[in-house]
Amino acid sequence: MDVPMDVQQRIKKELATAQVVLFMKGTPDFPQCGFSAQTSGALRKLGVKFHSVNIFEDAEMREALKQYSNWPTYPQLYLNGELLGGCDIAMEMYRNGELKEALEAAGALGASV
Repeated sequence: MDVPMDVQQRIKKELATAQVVLFMKGTPDFPQCGFSAQTSGALRKLGVKFHSVNIFEDAEMREALKQYSNWPTYPQLYLNGELLGGCDIAMEMYRNGELKEALEAAGALGASV
């Protein structure tokens, strides 16, 4: 199934908002699932400035993003417009240091971190 163009454009617009974008259930302050809470928490612990999108606020985008990313679940973590993965992958990368390395290599971690 193809993703309608207008939804694709909205997804791309969200991805262009910041280097690090997290499509999640809820918000970082009020996550609405444990996986979204873990992923946003890991980003906060690393001191990453990231843009979050509450997928519950846009049902059309929530469904279209699954096709766009070819990833069936949420959260979805993006770096420079590329999907890194969901909670399991993000948390594994966080624990083994790969997430911090990837964010540093992309310049997504502030100099103060």
